[in-house]
Amino acid sequence: MTSFRVSDVMTKQVIYLPLETTLDEAARVMKEADIGDVVATDGATLAGVLTDRDIVVRAVAQRSDPARTTIGSIVTREVVMIEQNCTAGEAAALMRERGVRRVLVCDNERKLVGIVSLGDLALRLDPQSALGQLTEQAPLP
Repeated sequence: MTSFRVSDVMTKQVIYLPLETTLDEAARVMKEADIGDVVATDGATLAGVLTDRDIVVRAVAQRSDPARTTIGSIVTREVVMIEQNCTAGEAAALMRERGVRRVLVCDNERKLVGIVSLGDLALRLDPQSALGQLTEQAPLP
């Protein structure tokens, strides 16, 4: 797993949404872009990460109204970052250590340049594995 870098597998398309964005709008953006996460911003400041799972677990399960609930009320504020030249093994270890499935990727000046997910790593490491195949074949509904 350590033979390739995070920059080799990361998603370079990062979508930013303000904290005031409603959950239904965030879900629509994710579906249209075929992604499972967006970066939440407070003005020009990175405020957190919102995943499709956050919407389901934190909002739908609590019966929040997606047309009136903002991403700011459920966004994960603790952001985990890794440098783009780190190895895939280092990214996997960081995900395991922090209990996350996605990590923001930065350059050596701490500028956000992408996002890497557990699925990205699995797809590159072993596309024939169950996780690799699931990741490759699982567009958002």
